[in-house]
Amino acid sequence: MGYFIVFEGIEGCGKTTQIALLGDALRKKNLPVIVTREPGGTPIGDEIRKILLHAQHADIAPETELLLYTASRVQHLHQLITPALNAGTIVLCDRFFDATTAYQGYGEGIDLALIEQMRKTFVSNLVPDLTILLDCPAERGLERSRQRIKREGKESVEGRFEEKHIMFHERVRNAYLELARKHPERFYVVNGEQPVTAVHEQICAAVNQRLREKGYAV
Repeated sequence: MGYFIVFEGIEGCGKTTQIALLGDALRKKNLPVIVTREPGGTPIGDEIRKILLHAQHADIAPETELLLYTASRVQHLHQLITPALNAGTIVLCDRFFDATTAYQGYGEGIDLALIEQMRKTFVSNLVPDLTILLDCPAERGLERSRQRIKREGKESVEGRFEEKHIMFHERVRNAYLELARKHPERFYVVNGEQPVTAVHEQICAAVNQRLREKGYAV
């Protein structure tokens, strides 16, 4: 069995940068690793991602979001994550089921019991070995994310969540911190406002310790 590491956090917290850096660091140690993301990770998931993130879909119902994210996750598990873990690969995933709890549950107000039931039904007992939460204030994260989207010219195709009210993002951030308090055995919280290199060094130290405990040569 491989090792499953998930990166979580609000928009603009630095997940995408840090997951890429960790992937490179592990490859340099000749460890088997793949980097993937949600929504996405498969051709079907990537098509669902376009629907979920496109700015023209601002009127999408929260329940529709929940079903689409779940559909993408089921395909992701069947096609990529589960086979990779069974092959002994270290899987680095940008978001997983905690994002659904934070965004659709705490953010949008969908019944948490329903979300948990869907997790049990479709994700079964797969829980990340390590969840790295990059925490930063909502205003700071949104500023970063909006700047990136504008820089890359993706305002129309990736800007839906950035247009939501600041209070939505505050609820999501607080939800993540609450999840970390509830599950300290698998959460590692990092201050995402630090310089990129400092965050990377802290993540590498935590990951290396966990991997050594599992018998990996790091």
